[in-house]
Amino acid sequence: MENIRFDLMTALPEIFILSMAMVILIADLFLKNNNRIAIYALAQITLLGAAYITFSTHAPSVTYAFTGTFVDDAMSDVLKLMIYLGTSLILLYSRQYLQQRDMFRGEFYALVLFSVVGMMIMVSGQNMLTLYIGLELLSLSLYALVALDRDNAKATEAAMKYFVLGALASGMLLYGMSMVYGMTGSLNITDINMSLMSEPKIHTVLVLGLVFIVAGLAFKLGAVPFQMWMPDVYEGSPTAVTLLISSVPKLAAFAFIIRMLVQALPSLAADWQQMLMIMAVLSIVIGNITAIAQTNLKRMLAYSTISHVGFILYGLMSASMNGFVYALFYVVSYVLMTLAGFGIILLLSRKGFEADQLNDLKGLNQRSPWHAFLMLIVMFSMAGVPPTLGFYAKFSVLQAALEAGYLWLVVFAVLMAVIGAFYYLRVIKLMYFDEPTDHSPITAPLDMRIVLGVNALALLVLGMMPQGLMELCIYAITRSLS
Repeated sequence: MENIRFDLMTALPEIFILSMAMVILIADLFLKNNNRIAIYALAQITLLGAAYITFSTHAPSVTYAFTGTFVDDAMSDVLKLMIYLGTSLILLYSRQYLQQRDMFRGEFYALVLFSVVGMMIMVSGQNMLTLYIGLELLSLSLYALVALDRDNAKATEAAMKYFVLGALASGMLLYGMSMVYGMTGSLNITDINMSLMSEPKIHTVLVLGLVFIVAGLAFKLGAVPFQMWMPDVYEGSPTAVTLLISSVPKLAAFAFIIRMLVQALPSLAADWQQMLMIMAVLSIVIGNITAIAQTNLKRMLAYSTISHVGFILYGLMSASMNGFVYALFYVVSYVLMTLAGFGIILLLSRKGFEADQLNDLKGLNQRSPWHAFLMLIVMFSMAGVPPTLGFYAKFSVLQAALEAGYLWLVVFAVLMAVIGAFYYLRVIKLMYFDEPTDHSPITAPLDMRIVLGVNALALLVLGMMPQGLMELCIYAITRSLS
């Protein structure tokens, strides 16, 4: 009985959010359209409550629950708090957008909370089966969210592509996991590591399993050559859903990679380092070059995401403690940049107008100098221009790669980042030097404008004073991997 109570307390944040998601679904049945703001408030309170539970129960020690299938450590707690914060901002930025498109319904908020639970399970999974369940819960929620606007043909098409390719990637990941299980006789992350360390295994089969695992993870992360779904899904999804897909799931994917590659398969580091290196180089090349040709803002940001994933892999492929810390720092920085960037797109959107073309940003400085300035900060940060957070994040992962001996890769990444700066600077040129084609006033709730301003300015402040965020990342990684 004591063990059951301990297990439930360890997973209390997940249980709380799951319960509240069901409450929201039921409560939505009894609410009229003009009272649906209560559902939004309930979702925000849920995230706040989960954050309080996670923070108040945090301990620097590593705790295992449910017979070793679930772990509560510093990395899981830090990432969960980041997921709560990011999801809360997504709900805030999306509120007006959803209201204008008849999508302000309980099922949207329930699916978002279900996806949060999936991410939390991915972050705390200490067993391959647990990790896979978390991944599938996240994926299925996202498939449904993409198709939520049922009258939108592009959204339905995007959902079908996402579902079919996602199912293929899940199958590859599961096949790879089954091969590792067959060679080690265990699904537990710690036991797999101990088994591979204690006695040599048939290398070929393990490496083949590793290839399938890395391929499945690369799809979820959006790395080349498994990135083909991203541009179409980003463009076809409602912008509020695109914001969700492009941001906080990257935190969960990072944790998944740490659990599977760093904690379970460190003995195969020489093999997965090479795979990550190839994907990193290809992601930076294809992401940056293809983004230049885009006229759709969401497609451009999709290819931008692919290039950012390449930089995240630079930190991971170094296979060092510093590399993992800097990769986590980059993921958090990327999420903050993405939230601010898509937040501004949602701000400019209105009923019947998506603001998802590059030309829709023409003359934004004349319409609203403040919001043009915020978008300028976001673009500079994504391009890696000092003194923004994006510059420090890029500098950190490249430093980790340099320490690991990848000098030529660092030089290559810097050259590609300079090429990639073109499409970010093009957005700034459109905002400041072109005449506006749309003169309609920009209207948005006061809370959205304030939080969006804070979000964008944080990219500048954290770029000049990154020590606090970096120390948090160091704490998360060193406490969990040492």
